[in-house]
Amino acid sequence: MDFIDKALETYAKEHTTPEPDSWVELTRETWLNKLHPRMLSGHLQGAFLSMISQMINPDRILEIGTFTGYSALALAKGLSKTGLLYTLDINKEHESLALKHFATDGISQKVKMIIGNALEIIPTLNEKWDLVFIDADKINYLEYFDLVFDKVKPGGWIIADNALWSGKVLIETDLKDKDTAAIKEFNDKIQADQRIENMLLPFRDGLMLMRKK
Repeated sequence: MDFIDKALETYAKEHTTPEPDSWVELTRETWLNKLHPRMLSGHLQGAFLSMISQMINPDRILEIGTFTGYSALALAKGLSKTGLLYTLDINKEHESLALKHFATDGISQKVKMIIGNALEIIPTLNEKWDLVFIDADKINYLEYFDLVFDKVKPGGWIIADNALWSGKVLIETDLKDKDTAAIKEFNDKIQADQRIENMLLPFRDGLMLMRKK
């Protein structure tokens, strides 16, 4: 996930609006208590997601993959006054920490956290999405895209994290490396999809930005 020199990354952080104290605390708690803390979006990616959301001013956001809630906090910054963010996670162990920080940030009424299998949950959500953020199991990225696409409003956005997969997309895929194969297939199919405009942003672990025409 380290694509730029650490000194440059530090410089970028120093010239980015500081995180709210509650986000810093969430980061600290995640690193202390979770097995894979690098899954957390963090300062720079959080700032980017927050800016994108504030530019769009979405009424409905869908996040697939909550983890401890950092990206949800960032995305919620741009919600309209009547906006709602649905965030889905299969692991109930992440729920209490995420909900705690949603409350700390005063967004509990704007966030619906649902625990379970996103492939089963998404078809039950009767919403039209302005913004979708995909950051869950890589094997199912294409399925998530296909499930949400028809419910994304024209001009709406889909963002997929980990689209460069620590640089593994450039390596000949081992047949046993199903995650890398899935990411490469996802990227190729997105590039060929004429229904969207897309940009693969070489930022952090790669963000695939997609705008529905």
